[in-house]
Amino acid sequence: MFDDPQSPAWKPLLDAAWAARDRAHAPYSHFQVGAALLTASGQVVAGCNVENAAYPVGLCAERGAVSTAVALGLQPGGLVAAVVVTDAEPLTPPCGACRQVLVEFADDVPILLANRRTQQLHRLADLLPHSFSGRHFQSPAQDPR
Repeated sequence: MFDDPQSPAWKPLLDAAWAARDRAHAPYSHFQVGAALLTASGQVVAGCNVENAAYPVGLCAERGAVSTAVALGLQPGGLVAAVVVTDAEPLTPPCGACRQVLVEFADDVPILLANRRTQQLHRLADLLPHSFSGRHFQSPAQDPR
């Protein structure tokens, strides 16, 4: 279903991401970003970037969407798909911090990047190979000696 960038299954996520992008608060960079996530419960959750005069405290669209999804009940392993939209050319993938936040909720999901002209499908595992996640905190097996 989410293995084709032209699949109609992406439409609800694209619509939500574009609507969020249109509400982005980007008065400094004028670079508006929208994101939408599909959760295992079937919820589509959107987010937009929110800039601040103190640049480091701004929030990316992807992390905003994840935060909302968590407030609605998203648990690790519950992310099914993601969309990121901008008007930029070339297409804009999630930044490194957003990739790390996304991997907290799925080791690998399809991520559709889009602008008004084209769409391109990626996998989170390809965008963030050898990721660090909660699985690294698991206790090692007890030594039988």
